[in-house]
Amino acid sequence: MEEKSSNNKKLFYSISEVASMFNLNESTLRFWEKEFNTIRPRKTGKGTRFYKQEDIDAIRLIYYLVKERGMTLAGARQKLKDNKETTIRQEEIVNRLKQIKAELLSIRDAFDDLEDEKGT
Repeated sequence: MEEKSSNNKKLFYSISEVASMFNLNESTLRFWEKEFNTIRPRKTGKGTRFYKQEDIDAIRLIYYLVKERGMTLAGARQKLKDNKETTIRQEEIVNRLKQIKAELLSIRDAFDDLEDEKGT
């Protein structure tokens, strides 16, 4: 079931792919699915889960609140209920800042490598 959309992203992801994206156990994803009604993967007759991008976005928000901000599941559920848009914006900002940090560290490493080459 590896359909692709027009921008070449997959339409469906397996539970193992999603677990790998967030470095989580598959059992954690199944548990979060029960705890948060925003995660609704398609299931085959045999119970195989296929996650859509909306599911992954919901998992990303829950991951941010629970794993990065240290909230309880109940606290995360309440935060998403009370203020989902602000939470989405905060997660996007934090994610972008992490990307910028990684880019800056990469540039620093490149400069360090240049300095090492000049010094030898």
